[in-house]
Amino acid sequence: HMLDIECFSFLNRALENDMAPVLVVATNRGITKIRGTNYKSPHGIPIDLLDRLLIVTTVPYTERELRLILDIRCEEEDVEMTEDAKDLLCKIGHETSLRYSIHLITAAALVAHKRKSAEVEVEDISRVYALFLDVQRSTQFMVEYQEQFMFNEVPEECGDEMDV
Repeated sequence: HMLDIECFSFLNRALENDMAPVLVVATNRGITKIRGTNYKSPHGIPIDLLDRLLIVTTVPYTERELRLILDIRCEEEDVEMTEDAKDLLCKIGHETSLRYSIHLITAAALVAHKRKSAEVEVEDISRVYALFLDVQRSTQFMVEYQEQFMFNEVPEECGDEMDV
């Protein structure tokens, strides 16, 4: 989430109203500073608001679930794909993100169409994987070549310490 202390104050007041809204908050932050303060709290959410929330845990998708989602997405986008290509796409989704692997479906379909194939194959997935970076590879690239970019704000000694 990107909420700061002023937003949390507003939400607290809104939740006290008779016509209080249903509030759904999603976050991947651990114990961290509440934006706009020097205080640390679980999820970066003030304790008084955290006490009012019903916290639901989530788990990552299994490979079987990823495969099912990717199958549905291929069907929705009218993309025919070989089983090996779907396996590779599922592996990429498991190692990077579901969103990234879904983006590769359309790009791979365009590559297959360009070579006049009705079906996306492993080579098409590999080609677009090489062309389009996921977040981890993009971050790694930026760290390696940061001194060559304009407006580089990361000191050279800090570049080695960044999580990739």
